Amino acid sequence: MLDAALKLAEERGLDLVEVSSKSDPPVCRIMDYGKYKYEQSKKAHESKKKQSVIVVKEMKFRPKTEEHDLNFKVRHLEKFLKEGNKVKVTVMFRGREMHRTELGERVLKIVAEKLKDLGTIEQPPKMEGRNMTMMMAPIKAN
Repeated sequence: MLDAALKLAEERGLDLVEVSSKSDPPVCRIMDYGKYKYEQSKKAHESKKKQSVIVVKEMKFRPKTEEHDLNFKVRHLEKFLKEGNKVKVTVMFRGREMHRTELGERVLKIVAEKLKDLGTIEQPPKMEGRNMTMMMAPIKAN
């Protein structure tokens, strides 16, 4: 059986390729293996080209960040969102600041308010240990 298949493939100038070795008997196919590999690599290249890489940029604040510094960092966040990146906004707490987490929420609300035209809140503010984080995604341009 195998000899006949090999002879048939050789007569046509093609290759005998094993498709499924687990079945009984193994399934084989007569094809141009070089052409098949080339088409597979082309498909992989096309699918890779259509992929979009999502980058997450992070900006860290403190609960007592002054207005000028806050505005400066918000301008950077605006740039990140315009480039199409997601943004993770973090407020770090130290020592006694842990008792005043509402100050961190206030900072995140201010940032979200200033960026509402460029991004939407993907994950609302939540505490993770000593940090309060919020995720924002860029608004899709139509």
